[in-house]
Amino acid sequence: MRVIVTAGHVDHGKSTLVRRLTGMEPDRWAEERRRGLTIDLGFAWTRIGGEDVAFVDVPGHERFVPNMLAGAGPAPAVLFVVAADEGWMPQSAEHLAALDAFGADRGLLVVTKADRADPAAATAVALREIAATSLGAVPGVAVSGTTGEGLDELRAAIGELTAGLPPPDTGADVRLWVDRAFTVSGAGTVVTGTLSAGTIAVGDELRLGDTRVRVRGLQALGEPRDRVEAVARVAVNLRGTPRADVGRGDVLLTPGRWRTTAEFDVRLRGAAVAAAADLHRHLVVHLGTVAVPVRVRPLGTDTVRLATTTALPLRAGDRGLLRDPGEHRIAAGFDVLDVDPPPLARRGAARARGRELAGPDLARTYLRRKGFVPAGDFAVLGLAETGERVGDWFADPERFAALRAEAAAIVGAWDSTAAGVPVEALRQRLGLPAAELVVPALAGTGFEVTGGLVRRPGAGLAPAVEQALEKVVRQLAEHPFRAPEADELRALGLGRRELAAAVRLGRLTAVAEGVVLGPDAEERAVAELRLLPQPFTVSAARKALDSTRRVMIPLLERLDAAGRTEPLGDGTRRTTD
Repeated sequence: MRVIVTAGHVDHGKSTLVRRLTGMEPDRWAEERRRGLTIDLGFAWTRIGGEDVAFVDVPGHERFVPNMLAGAGPAPAVLFVVAADEGWMPQSAEHLAALDAFGADRGLLVVTKADRADPAAATAVALREIAATSLGAVPGVAVSGTTGEGLDELRAAIGELTAGLPPPDTGADVRLWVDRAFTVSGAGTVVTGTLSAGTIAVGDELRLGDTRVRVRGLQALGEPRDRVEAVARVAVNLRGTPRADVGRGDVLLTPGRWRTTAEFDVRLRGAAVAAAADLHRHLVVHLGTVAVPVRVRPLGTDTVRLATTTALPLRAGDRGLLRDPGEHRIAAGFDVLDVDPPPLARRGAARARGRELAGPDLARTYLRRKGFVPAGDFAVLGLAETGERVGDWFADPERFAALRAEAAAIVGAWDSTAAGVPVEALRQRLGLPAAELVVPALAGTGFEVTGGLVRRPGAGLAPAVEQALEKVVRQLAEHPFRAPEADELRALGLGRRELAAAVRLGRLTAVAEGVVLGPDAEERAVAELRLLPQPFTVSAARKALDSTRRVMIPLLERLDAAGRTEPLGDGTRRTTD
């Protein structure tokens, strides 16, 4: 399917043209048909040149420009309509400025009412105006909605237009801007929109605001579908979603693949662009079908920060426009540059940010600022992958090299009686966002990670810890299952960190918090327990091992978990091997 939006001044025959092309009535409201004036978006479709073509018919009156922008924003191609008897008019100019601001680059000029006046003059002016915008040079066709003259040529021109449209990315993440929402009896809430990329299938889970919603049913061109691929006009029946919870400007998203933001940096463009510093501070931003108030903060000569009243799902490369509703004019178009911008709190930060955005590689700039970016975030942000791939992360190479030197210094100077630096402590000192980055950060430093500690290969415990540990080992050699008391360990200088280091190095076995035995405690315990009459009680085990309940209960639970002993449910156990 191909989707084309109409554009042009009021009463220049847009709806009549769609009606003649499709045989369908695009004006949905009785008020529209009574007044002969399009007020809201209309939809119709037909088959042209072997393609299904859906038309989004927009109102031409200046009072309904917001409705026009909601239809024009997501559409990939435009049918620009100018009447031969009136020629270029004010809303012709505003509609063209809007299309230019959106960056529309595929279109066709249709000069209507050719039976009322020679279309040559209107065609020449319109082609000249359109050529100066993002649409560039477009074909022109003159028609008469009354007599039908030129409609065959128009259908041929539409066929050529649709054949030249780029193929859609049907595997892309879904972002369906809602342009209409209504209730169908027996089905519930239905929303419609132009699916410009991706695929939606019945049963899919999508995100609507902060809520997960399920696709109950789909329609395209009035027919039920199991799945709809872009580009398409699509109606989505949402399971369990109240009609009051969704409306124009809302958006259906692939969960987990879009970042919403209320602040983003953009570059201004288009024929209507003024200097950034000259823009009003209070405008309306139009993007997709949404229209929300926005505050503008200049950054550079053509870059600004936009702060909206509603968080929007955006990516770098998205296009939108700023409109001054008070003056009925398009203030500027813009390209989104960064949807995760830095704060501008310090003095001179805005100017510095403007210089930064003038650089050639925004993805590299972003990575340099963040240091580390999860691999999947580049696609979510709309940026190209860049930097050094480290597992599931991308690292700024310069930052990573500096961290390697810093890591070596921290480990080398670690003032501790333990065997090394705990991995988590080093991660926090280096400011690494994930523990998986610690080992790559140590590459080439001569240090290793063993038992949760960063240390030199072969490094043992500090001398003071070794001396204290030898005393514990001698004590356990005489009584293997009489764990030293907490006071004894503290007196020897063996705190939680020192004991943990000894356990990591295999010098002790921890059976509970502060309860340590020799490294072979489990094997020796099982060997003794096998000699007991089976099954045995905790008391029998305690006596056989010459131990205490403080040691025996957690030791037996540890053996249960390892499958070396089996509790029988009556307070007794038996060995399993």
